[in-house]
Amino acid sequence: MFEMFLLAVALSMDAFAVSIGLGSKRNSAPLALALKAGAYFGVFQALMPLIGYLGGRGLLGWIADYAHWVAFFLLALIGGKMIYEAFAEGIEEDIANITHRVMLTLAIATSIDAMAAGFSLTLLEVNPFFACLTIGIATFGFSGLGVFIGARSGAWLESKAGFVGGVMLILIGVRMLLS
Repeated sequence: MFEMFLLAVALSMDAFAVSIGLGSKRNSAPLALALKAGAYFGVFQALMPLIGYLGGRGLLGWIADYAHWVAFFLLALIGGKMIYEAFAEGIEEDIANITHRVMLTLAIATSIDAMAAGFSLTLLEVNPFFACLTIGIATFGFSGLGVFIGARSGAWLESKAGFVGGVMLILIGVRMLLS
């Protein structure tokens, strides 16, 4: 259960980082932007791990003996990517107008990793629907919070959130490998 909450927080860090960037670019109506970011990111971060879980269940019979290694590799790869992206320029740098199309694109971009991480749900002793709901709620909350933080402080926390999320995913992968 503890791993599920860590996974929810770690997966929401990508959306949190992007939301900080969005909030720093647009200071008018932060509540509306926070709700929009929370809804888009929360829904996609909840759905993508479910897709990954369902795909993982189908593969689990074939790779059962190596499932812990696969989960470790996927989480380490996603975590490493998040750490790398923490030091790269954010995709929201060039966004001038935050439309529904932009939010949809950002929601998909930040949740692709969650689909791969959803495979790890096959190895946890949790209800996958509850886990995905938890991930979605955590992402909704962190995304809304990120907009407010970005609106008040600028984007200086953006890269730190991605870094912390990446490290958390790698540590979850190591723990799965050792258990």
